Amino acid sequence: MNRRYIAGAATVMVLVALIVLGVRYTRQVSQSLVGEPGSAGGKPTIRFVKNAVSVPDMTFEDLDGRKISTRDWKGKVTIVNFWATWCGPCREEIPDLITLQDRYRDQLQIIGVSFDEGSVDDVRAFARQYKMNYPVVMSTPELVKGFPGVFALPTSFVLDRDVKTVQKHIGLINPAIYELEARVLAGIPTDVNVERIDDNGKVLLANAALATEIPGVDLSKLTPERRTAALKRLNEEGCTCGCKLTVAQCRINDSECAISPTIAKKIVEEISAQ
Repeated sequence: MNRRYIAGAATVMVLVALIVLGVRYTRQVSQSLVGEPGSAGGKPTIRFVKNAVSVPDMTFEDLDGRKISTRDWKGKVTIVNFWATWCGPCREEIPDLITLQDRYRDQLQIIGVSFDEGSVDDVRAFARQYKMNYPVVMSTPELVKGFPGVFALPTSFVLDRDVKTVQKHIGLINPAIYELEARVLAGIPTDVNVERIDDNGKVLLANAALATEIPGVDLSKLTPERRTAALKRLNEEGCTCGCKLTVAQCRINDSECAISPTIAKKIVEEISAQ
């Protein structure tokens, strides 16, 4: 058996192995999505909030000094991804975001927001090393205020074509979910179940003011008027645990906080005694 035949046979075996692995991966992605809570009819289910929140007008610069405005995002689906070079899960998902940006370059815009506190040059070098094909900007107080609720990295905000936030993902998630969300929001036919949910602050912090129930807070003994007054104060007064959230937002997003229940109880008692 000559060397050319052996090399050719080896190449064929490698190609077959790659095809098999590719098919297996595709099946795994499909099964993992279908198997997630909320899947129905053998199809994956994705969810968007009904009460989407408009992103404020902001202008900032990317790592190369180019101006970026949120107004320019209108007409495209946008994913604003908060990350850091030292974050392992962030580094793991970057190749998937690169693939997604390349695949849907006409319908999707990804923006990376770096939480790194070191040199901008280090972040720039990292972006070049990973061949990130979407704009990267450094985090600013304005950006954090415009996209509240970054409790961990990575955190991604999904915006529709009207520049309204319709979903938020915390942590590393299946990249196929991003793709399905982008396709649906871009109007690309996709075989998926779409649910529109009422958000009371669990997804978007701004919607906490719409909540009629606060986890761990008993409002049942209040009259309708005092209940409204209590909810108003819970959404106005800040929690002192260091989260920089209102008491209502803290209770909704951090059920294990040991400080917000005491503050909430005091507010309810004061309203009840009025």
